[in-house]
Amino acid sequence: VQTLGRTLDGSSLDLLTFGSGAPIWIIARQHPGESMAEWFVEGMLQRLLDPNDALARTLRERFAFHVVSNMNPDGSVRGHLRTNASGANLNREWLEPTMERSPEVALVRDAMDVSGLRLCRDVHGDEALPFNFIAGPDGVEGLPAHVLTNRDAYCAALVRACPDFQTERGYPRAAVGQANMSMATNQLAGRFGALAMTLE
Repeated sequence: VQTLGRTLDGSSLDLLTFGSGAPIWIIARQHPGESMAEWFVEGMLQRLLDPNDALARTLRERFAFHVVSNMNPDGSVRGHLRTNASGANLNREWLEPTMERSPEVALVRDAMDVSGLRLCRDVHGDEALPFNFIAGPDGVEGLPAHVLTNRDAYCAALVRACPDFQTERGYPRAAVGQANMSMATNQLAGRFGALAMTLE
């Protein structure tokens, strides 16, 4: 566990890293009111760090996991729904984050630039749509074709593995060149040419 830096309220922004190999990033709770995202990460970590789980052992041998379980500790403490201490919606800060407005994003994006990124899952929990679904990175210009093919294969695998996951309902897909590049999923997919997804 390492502290990447401090938030505007002085909270530590912590990163848990384990495993070796291709870098996978899991970030959660950019929107502090979506507390189910952090619970998801807790369950994921219990599985991935289980020394008796053969699949988890194999994953730790093949991938280096970088996990930020709470991207917005200030907003969580303050009881905010979607913003940090400066009033910034962190999931609209990924294009040009600053230490004055969105240090959480600046610190994490800088760490991603150092480690590299093969896959990122940004965990949320939509307040209005009572479904589990994957969003993004449709609409990112210049995205390698395999990224969206891998996304579709990943979603198909989730449908087979979990009866609570579905692909019928979710957000509309952006046309090519119309992606909001200030959002984590789109910015990271474009920045690294890698699969980045939002899990709702």
